[in-house]
Amino acid sequence: MSTERSFEDLVAEGVAVPTEGWDFSWFEGRASEARPSWGYARSAGERLATAEAALDIQTGGGEVLDFALGRAEPARPALVAATEGWPPNVARATALLRPRGVVVVAAPEDAPLPFADEAFDLVLSRHPVRPHWTEIARVLRPGGTYFAQHVGPASVFELVEYFLGPQPEEVRRARDPERERADAEAAGLEVAGLRAERLRMEFHDIAAVVHFLRKVVWMVPGFTVEAHEPRLRALHERIRNEGPFVAHSTRHLFDVRKP
Repeated sequence: MSTERSFEDLVAEGVAVPTEGWDFSWFEGRASEARPSWGYARSAGERLATAEAALDIQTGGGEVLDFALGRAEPARPALVAATEGWPPNVARATALLRPRGVVVVAAPEDAPLPFADEAFDLVLSRHPVRPHWTEIARVLRPGGTYFAQHVGPASVFELVEYFLGPQPEEVRRARDPERERADAEAAGLEVAGLRAERLRMEFHDIAAVVHFLRKVVWMVPGFTVEAHEPRLRALHERIRNEGPFVAHSTRHLFDVRKP
């Protein structure tokens, strides 16, 4: 069992695992996270099956879009594009999605979308850093849809606050779905559906914690093993003696229409 291995061995493994893309298969048996009941990737495939031109914003390594397009075949959009801002993920997504005819465009997450007005009837996104509603509204055709799964407020904050201490209320309330609803409506969009869920996560060894914090870099900004070694070592002992470290992720699903 991984809990019988040394702290140094487990940490070294967590550091060595590549962080590109959004494939979380390495965590199998090391960490777990309940999935939202709505099945975003499957539902995105259903949306793609009826679209003419689709855009996936902040596609990561392209894994979710690739799965959704597979679900949509053979009825898929004639045009599919994706954006991504992190160069290693741009390369990974391009290699994965090119065989499906998807154009992957390198675009910083905070920059205007590099597409013409009203270019798409479907815009997708899974876990954008933040939704740029005015840009989403601009590239959507009238009657078009934004369908996306967002990270919610205080997601995995049991782990965040273990390393950083108690966070200010304003930080805990960031990504609030009702605030995002108001911002979408201010951009001229109509929110047809909004669902939210809180989901259990378990970390079974310190390697999983290290890899997670290296991969999801905004959780503990600037995370390094060296800077957090005492807390990591204490958490290793806690997991070994008490069992998995439990946290909770928050997710919400937007179904938004442009009038």
